[in-house]
Amino acid sequence: MPEHSASIGDRGLRRLAAASLLVSFPGTTAPDWVLADLADGLGGVTLFGFNVEDAGQLADLTRQLGGAGRPVVSLDEEGGDVTRLAYHTGSPYPGNAALGAVDDVELTERVYRSIAADLARCGVNLDMGPVADVNTADDNPVIGTRSFGADASLVARHTIAAVRGLQSLGVAACVKHFPGHGATREDSHLEIPLVDASRELLWERELTPFRAAIEAGARSIMTAHVSVPYLTGNDPATLSPAALTGLLRDELRYDGVVITDALDMHAITKSVGLGGGAVRSLMAGSDLLCLGPVPTCDDIRGVLAAIVEAVRDGVLPAARLEEAAHRVDRLRDWFALVRDSADDNVVGLDAARRAVSLTGAASPLVDPYVVEVDTPPTIAVGDVPWGVAPWLPEAEIVRVKPAEASRDALLAAAAGRSLIVVVKDAHRYPESRELISALLAARPDTVVVEMGLPIWRPEAAAYIATYGAARANAQAAMELLTA
Repeated sequence: MPEHSASIGDRGLRRLAAASLLVSFPGTTAPDWVLADLADGLGGVTLFGFNVEDAGQLADLTRQLGGAGRPVVSLDEEGGDVTRLAYHTGSPYPGNAALGAVDDVELTERVYRSIAADLARCGVNLDMGPVADVNTADDNPVIGTRSFGADASLVARHTIAAVRGLQSLGVAACVKHFPGHGATREDSHLEIPLVDASRELLWERELTPFRAAIEAGARSIMTAHVSVPYLTGNDPATLSPAALTGLLRDELRYDGVVITDALDMHAITKSVGLGGGAVRSLMAGSDLLCLGPVPTCDDIRGVLAAIVEAVRDGVLPAARLEEAAHRVDRLRDWFALVRDSADDNVVGLDAARRAVSLTGAASPLVDPYVVEVDTPPTIAVGDVPWGVAPWLPEAEIVRVKPAEASRDALLAAAAGRSLIVVVKDAHRYPESRELISALLAARPDTVVVEMGLPIWRPEAAAYIATYGAARANAQAAMELLTA
């Protein structure tokens, strides 16, 4: 055993290893093993939609966690499609694409400040957001409306506003996904995506928002499981010393907390495994390892064992764990600072109303028939409800799978009635486009509501773009349609 790790002792070494972990667990109360591990130095937890019933229950859960230790309590609350607080109902805030479309940085800061107020009331101290990816790939399967847009300078200024909004109320921002996931056409939940960019392009495009976030004082940054050949070779950035230490720490001079994207994603587990990914990411320069929703208690014990063994074998310096723990302790000290708790609980709808756009003109609605074209949920978003039903109560609404839908049956049901077609990211799904085109050929008076990115714009009587599928986006669209 190397001399330095031997001087720590087994219990101290295990505690150092545990301090680097953000774990998840099923259910709406913390299991005994999580509480015991928090008492023994566990870094914190990452919560998902299945951990949240409502704000009151979440506040009880975070109090339970806080009673056992000093945890980092994190979740993904981006507004828009990706929400954990409102996982069962849909977010009251529009997402980044809508905010980028409005392009009012004061509005973005107000939205994120309101999100921070919601999180702080529930005892969450770190938000896995904002997304700072520059979404230059139209068919990006995992970013899309989660990005502020395709222009690096626009994304940068709104990333700054989001960081300021969150951190003004003591909720740490975790700016993601470094060094940039916006130019990918693969989903890192399933494989290692490629960012085929030169150093010059990466610096001018992907890194611009991250440089801005660092200057704005972002307390944490999340790694991406993407490969950038000139920088990382075939490895994902999460495992790359060149990306996390050479670029982020040394060149960009970042000394905040580096958090991994979930290590249970296939980009890691199908390449080096969960334990191997944990060790290699710590060696590369990360401070907190987000383990995601898949690993069980036994899996987490295996990760701990792998980290401890790597230190004992001299593969992972104990000093690297100590450095990581020191950064996380500084973050905890920052959480403790007292801040103003004022919030603005109507800003979400205001922002959605400013983002929504109408091309063409819709006739007054007559006994409306709404066809919601089913879109598969992404892993990042989950199965969050979406649609227009709450704001169009007089309508008959059907949800159809495009490959199974009968054009003739839908047209027959809509005969003599206003026809409204609602879709998410039609540009990514040929079967959705085919169905909509077939309906429009017979009914050119159809209203099309796009609740993803408005990249494919068919010729319709009226085309409404919401830039997201949150509750606020749907309400704003229906207000515009029924005004």
